[in-house]
Amino acid sequence: MSTTVVLGAQWGDEGKGKLVDILSADADVCARCAGGNNAGHTIVAPMGPDCVPTTFAFHLLPSGLVNPHTVGLIGSGVVVHAPSFFAELDALEEQGLACAGRLFVSDRAHLVFDFHQIVDGLKEAELGGKSIGTTKRGIGPAYSSKASRSGLRVHHLFDHAAFAAKFRKLVEGRFKRYGTFEYDTEGEIARYKLLAERLRPHVVDAVVYMNAALAEGKRVLVEGANALMLDIDYGTYPFVTSSSTGIGGVCTGLGIPPRAIGTTIGVVKAYTTRVGGGPFPTEQLNDIGVHLQDVGSEYGVTTGRPRRCGWLDLVVLRHSCAINGYDALNLTKLDVLDALEEIKVAVKYVVDGEELPSFPANLDILARVEVIYETLPGWRTSIASARTYDDLPDNCRTYVEFVERALGVPVEWIGVGPEREAMIRKAKEGK
Repeated sequence: MSTTVVLGAQWGDEGKGKLVDILSADADVCARCAGGNNAGHTIVAPMGPDCVPTTFAFHLLPSGLVNPHTVGLIGSGVVVHAPSFFAELDALEEQGLACAGRLFVSDRAHLVFDFHQIVDGLKEAELGGKSIGTTKRGIGPAYSSKASRSGLRVHHLFDHAAFAAKFRKLVEGRFKRYGTFEYDTEGEIARYKLLAERLRPHVVDAVVYMNAALAEGKRVLVEGANALMLDIDYGTYPFVTSSSTGIGGVCTGLGIPPRAIGTTIGVVKAYTTRVGGGPFPTEQLNDIGVHLQDVGSEYGVTTGRPRRCGWLDLVVLRHSCAINGYDALNLTKLDVLDALEEIKVAVKYVVDGEELPSFPANLDILARVEVIYETLPGWRTSIASARTYDDLPDNCRTYVEFVERALGVPVEWIGVGPEREAMIRKAKEGK
């Protein structure tokens, strides 16, 4: 059981990339299992002989690539926009990150094309005021092509005549649905003939690759994209992404058996954010929300959009824990709460005077909930320089332990700043 999985526990943007960066130092393979270049992970790592802090923005590629000895794998459950793949790879190498020979893509991964991105915008326009708030990266339309069995996969690129015929048919279907939008079909076919040759050295049978790695006892780290509350089945549907973002997506997205999974870590922001439309019961449309947004620099890595901000929500997290079965939690951006005199935590939802037993599937019910909060004292001092759990103020430790007790899951990692070293490893009980 040499596989460690890192998953987002809320609505994404929890800071998964930083923990993946730290854990990848001991990983042989870092794999992506779902999503596409709608993900956004920021890593700050020392580079060069002078160890200059360098910020890397990851979207499609596994952020474990920051470790020079770790192989990156994009699994079958990911949807790949080839031009973005190479744009991101080129940008990383320009920053001094050598990736040659250690970045691979599953031949079963579906392709995202530019027309998918156009369709993404057209679908959002159709929804008008009820839009989902997608990144318009074409992720949803690509997964729709996959589900309707009309999509094209990476292996299709290597029979150019067959690829061209299938591609024309796919585009024609979108013209019939949305009208003839501006798109150079033949130019795109020619472009992908060149992209195919550049992509070829990166392509592997990921099922064989992953299972061979496990058989050889290699240490595998799985980097989740998005988060449980954006899962196509268990998130706030339809305000979700189009893939399985939870633990189930790890097995289906990488072609590995459940018994291969050893440790699952849930990444939890010390408050809550979400991007785009959809319900958000603890959202604070007030000075608290503005404070969290400003101090936390809550702007999307992928889109630059401001994130909506609110208090930590234990109802959401209990739902997340039940589905993903976290062995441990990484509580991130705890330092953003430093200046607050008091901190609220949502502990239950009430509708018509009765507590809901769980996070509801029905968004009409969710819209009616009264959120019940527990109020905890703030610590009113900076924790940015803390490097051990005992360095944290009493009230800060009280907050961490309140979350642990409420969820029944230990907090093993605590983020107190953006740098790689600003991560506290909290000793497990009994150790």
